[in-house]
Amino acid sequence: MKKKFLVIGNPIDHSLSPKLHNYWIKKYKIGAVYEKKLLNNSEIEDLIYNIRVEKIHGINITVPFKKIVIPFLDELSEEAEISQSVNTIYKKDNKIIGENTDIEGFKLSLEKTELETKNKKALILGAGGVVPSIIIALKKMQIKKIYLSNRTELKTIELKKNFPEIEIIKWGETLDFDIIINATSIGLKEKDEININYEQISKDRFFYDVIYNPPETNFLKNAKKCGGITKNGKMMFIYQAQKAFSIWHKVVPEIDKETINLLDV
Repeated sequence: MKKKFLVIGNPIDHSLSPKLHNYWIKKYKIGAVYEKKLLNNSEIEDLIYNIRVEKIHGINITVPFKKIVIPFLDELSEEAEISQSVNTIYKKDNKIIGENTDIEGFKLSLEKTELETKNKKALILGAGGVVPSIIIALKKMQIKKIYLSNRTELKTIELKKNFPEIEIIKWGETLDFDIIINATSIGLKEKDEININYEQISKDRFFYDVIYNPPETNFLKNAKKCGGITKNGKMMFIYQAQKAFSIWHKVVPEIDKETINLLDV
């Protein structure tokens, strides 16, 4: 009997998690299958129960459930606790555990670009599920200052309670940043535009979009036109998946060229 793994979200169509995980499952000859599932809030409790009774053996969580799942879990890892964000769930010693592999995923993807983060200024656009992970990763990388901007200010105020050192700026306001990170879902649709003044931001600044499908959002296209250095979220996605895979299967999958090219859509 094959073990069953899922990624849940709403929307979920864009997720390439099954493609990556099933590739590794096949490569390492693991008796498992990985699927994606569109879910509503009301279905979370039943889903967690299915892990408890081992109908499902592990779940990845994407937007908008990274915080919503927490009350249904027995225990959180230290990083999931600090970030109040869970993207990987599994059962261990009869307990349902929530883990956050996004922090490590984001941190590794930035480190591999050899971008200097120490004493730099970063602006994060958005205040959703992945943002606490990005804040924690940037702090680990000794960033000097983090600014936050979101369309609805209420969410940023909530985040500031957990991270008092961040500074909130109005949506659309542009200062001079070294790194700008789009952590909103603006960009999943082709027509989506982010209201920032690309011309005003000095060129050679680093623009990062956590979205990896499509591979180049309008945010990155506009930044590139103005001389910005751009990076999408593909490597963050691969690194967070690698950590989740190793938790579930006790195998650290290799990230080679074939793995990376697999996700070119």
